[in-house]
This record gives sequence, structure tokens and C-alpha cells, in this order.
Amino acid sequence: MGCDGGTIPRRDELVRVKKKPEQKDKEAELAFRWRHCTIKQLPLQPPIVACSLGKLYSKEAVIEGLLDRSTLPDSALHIKNLKDVKPLTLTPNPAYDANKAETGDGYADGGKSPFICPVIGLEMNGKYKFCALWTCGCVMSERALKEVKSSVCHRCQKPFEPSDVVILNAEGDDLKRMEDNAAARKLSKKSKKKRETSTETSNAEDSSSRAKKPKIKKEEKAGPSRPRVEPQDPAFKKAKEDYSVAKDPTASEVLKSIFTTHKTASEQTRAHWVTYNPFYN
Repeated sequence: MGCDGGTIPRRDELVRVKKKPEQKDKEAELAFRWRHCTIKQLPLQPPIVACSLGKLYSKEAVIEGLLDRSTLPDSALHIKNLKDVKPLTLTPNPAYDANKAETGDGYADGGKSPFICPVIGLEMNGKYKFCALWTCGCVMSERALKEVKSSVCHRCQKPFEPSDVVILNAEGDDLKRMEDNAAARKLSKKSKKKRETSTETSNAEDSSSRAKKPKIKKEEKAGPSRPRVEPQDPAFKKAKEDYSVAKDPTASEVLKSIFTTHKTASEQTRAHWVTYNPFYN
């Protein structure tokens, strides 16, 4: 019946003990998260993008998910359009060679990351925190941002705000901070758009008011040097086409005799002493 022949049973052979649940390999999980797309769980393919929460995606997978939202997992439902993701500018790792693992003609270090920090050279393998700047999309380590404090990007020299720093693959408190930063960026964008709209409206009102403003006439702008001629002035009446000197009661006979319309014009035998009349030459 057993236990014969001098065999000594072990405790686990006699007593049933509860098996411990299998634990995940943290290093393998980190390597998977930093090298695979969050939507399709396939290796990341360029162009690589990140959302406001720091998750990594292949842009092709994001476009397919937006076209068919049923394929999006719950972790990516916050992506409504392509404006919710940012293309990343990554620095290739010169020590990484993926072809060796494919051909099998050399040793391939699985811990090597295809990307590094452009400032201090740390590998982006999940052991160190890496950040992406939402303004320009450049990726670098958090240590580089802390050691070289600046308000401009270390790579492209583009200015950024503290709320523009997105921690990639954030967890715990960092994830909560990324959510707050995303809300702050949206609020800042709305307020900026509101200010631009109000400025455009005020400029349009100013231009319309300037267009409605009456222009100053030259006579008024010139001042008293040129007095305005009123219609009641006799000189103004004489400028009309129907005016005749012969019919003007205020004109003298000497003035009227100058013209050929005068009654004495028929008695003239030679040219007039003021005007030249060809009939008498």
C-alpha cells in the first residue's frame, strides 16, 4: 500500500497545500509595455504616438480604432480624435540591433531598448522614468529634466510649461498627475481661444466704427482761410448758366455795353475797345 521498501514520503506528498498564484515577471511586463502598442498589443511601429496619460500607441492602430471604436480597449476610450495623441520624437539607441535576434547569427541582449534619452543616454526600457513634452513631442528621461532645469526643450529649444510634461506609462500618483495636467491644458486652450475670439470681435467692432465715422470735408478741415460761399451771395448767382448781364438790374450801362447783347451794339462801326469783335474788321 505504499511506504514500503524503506521509502520516506515528503510532507507535500501526504498533505495537500494551497498553491501560490503565479506572479508576473515585472521586468518582462515593463519591457512589454514599453515596446508594444496599448491597443493591439503588437510591437510598436513608427510613427509612435502617446496620449495625455502617457500610454504608447502605433499611430496606425489609433487611426483604425477611431474608425471602428469597438476595437478600442477601455484604456484608450479617452481618445476621441488625433488631437488627443502626440507624435513622439524618439532617439534611436546605437547599441540596439534587432536584426541579430531575427537572423540568429549573434547574441541579442533582450534588455536593450531601441530608444535612449538624448541628453544623458539612459535606455528607455521601463527602469527609468521617461517624459514626453506635449508642445513638441520630444522624449527624454525625467532625470535629464530635473538635472538640467529649463523652460525650453533640451532637444529642439521649444518653450514648454510644467503642465506640458507627460510621464510615459505613468502609474499611481503619476497617472493622477497626468490626468490633472491634461485637464489644465484643455482649460488653458479654451481660455486662449476665448481671448483670441474676443480680440477678433473687438477689432471687427473698431474697424466698423471707423468705417461709419463721417469724413471731414476739405473746406471744414482747411479752416477760415477759405470761407464757404453761400447760395445767397450774388457772385454765386452770376455763376449759373441762365444768368445774363443784360437782364441784371444791378449791373451798370458801361458794363452792359461791353457785350454784343447791348442795344448799342448794332450802332458800332468798328471793333469794341475792350472786346475783339471780328464783325467790325
